[in-house]
Amino acid sequence: MKQTVLEGREALKKEIDKIAEVAGYLWQNGWAERNGGNITVNITELVDDKIKSLPAISDVKQIGVTLPALKGCYFFCKGTGKRMRDLAREPMDNGSIIRILDDCASYVIIADNAVMPTSELPSHLTVHAHLIETGSPYRATVHTHPIELIAMSHNPKMMGKDVLSNLLWSMIPETKAFCPLGLGIVPYELPGSNNLAQATLNELENYDVVMWEKHGVFAKGLDVMDAFDQIDVLSKSAKIYINSRCMGFEPEGMSEAQMKEMSVAFNLPK
Repeated sequence: MKQTVLEGREALKKEIDKIAEVAGYLWQNGWAERNGGNITVNITELVDDKIKSLPAISDVKQIGVTLPALKGCYFFCKGTGKRMRDLAREPMDNGSIIRILDDCASYVIIADNAVMPTSELPSHLTVHAHLIETGSPYRATVHTHPIELIAMSHNPKMMGKDVLSNLLWSMIPETKAFCPLGLGIVPYELPGSNNLAQATLNELENYDVVMWEKHGVFAKGLDVMDAFDQIDVLSKSAKIYINSRCMGFEPEGMSEAQMKEMSVAFNLPK
């Protein structure tokens, strides 16, 4: 049996196991068809000197952008073309650990296998660089395709600033409590494009979860579970709204006064 870099490293293994667990949830929820979706986690704090001395097992790869804040950082990345359901079972065969090189514009794969990271790596790393630059404790980014939220993004009336946030908050108190910044909106952009990356970065200044119109969501979190939880509560609200409409009525939702009461009682930011 091939030795894994996780052996004897309990904290790192726990983090990778958490990534695998979330990958399974994304698949089970129907949010990760085929190879859809991505997970990237900054694991630099969990990397010891022995890992830092590991040789590259890939050629030097260009990120496509220079990100000085990432010098010396290490990331676990889902592999390009890999399925979430497989990442859930065998994370180190369907993802890899990469080292950002000193030029901050390239990287190498160091473990366990030479699995190329997601094609959307530049977008994910751009967000991670900004998190580091701003002193954020957030270490994880997740992109996935929640069915009901994407369906709602096909309604232009819901794509205005904070329209969806207020609607989803009003469906159930827990959504406002556990996703207190709401849902940012990015109008449709070509997947993987620099325009999409920059628009996402702009929205993440004020939101932890961003809706990519007609595509999916992108979330940041303290860890991968935190990012997933925020998407999960938004998705629950979307289900409540859509189920109500399917039953033939417009859901009343919590009133503005009730939501304000929530914000005051739980010291929420909005």
